[in-house]
Amino acid sequence: MNLFEKALLNYYSKEELETIQRIKIGIAGAGGLGSNCALNLVRSGFKKFYIYDYDKVEINNLNRQFYFLNQVGMDKTAALKENLMKINPELEINTKKIMINDKNIIKLFKKCDVVVEAFDNAEHKRMIAERYIKSNKLFVSASGLAGIGNSNDIIIKKINDKFYLIGDFNSEVSDTLKPYSPRVSVAAAKQADVILNYIKNKM
Repeated sequence: MNLFEKALLNYYSKEELETIQRIKIGIAGAGGLGSNCALNLVRSGFKKFYIYDYDKVEINNLNRQFYFLNQVGMDKTAALKENLMKINPELEINTKKIMINDKNIIKLFKKCDVVVEAFDNAEHKRMIAERYIKSNKLFVSASGLAGIGNSNDIIIKKINDKFYLIGDFNSEVSDTLKPYSPRVSVAAAKQADVILNYIKNKM
């Protein structure tokens, strides 16, 4: 147990932390939602991750995603792993640069207890929701987080015992409605909060 993990014992019992560290979390997409959700989950003590994305870090990602200027051009999965390991160097992070689709999604997240939907477009969000809406895995998705202000409109909606949806369900990213760090970060933090709360309540 490293110094970071020892410090977490100020907030959890040893048994609680051990339970949290056993949970395997899959993150579908490493953009604004995925990178910031992962950041919050690592700081909460989670240790085992499966993170998939096909994209590279671009300069226009830096306004809302957990990356840095020197990482522009890197694969997002590699850059995110690098950043998360700086918080806890004993993380177990499995990454792959891959386009998630209907044919590979079940295999990619087979070992996971939790699946985080962090896609950019509605088509991919529907695809993953259809796969996990009745799954035995905890599934946390997001919809409607673009723009500025009204962050209180971003709420948590419980669809069923293992499916939670976060957002205002209206403000989708578009040519006229841009994504900004505050609302994206609020939604990502709420995704992480749902996961932490769910796991602690099951202890």
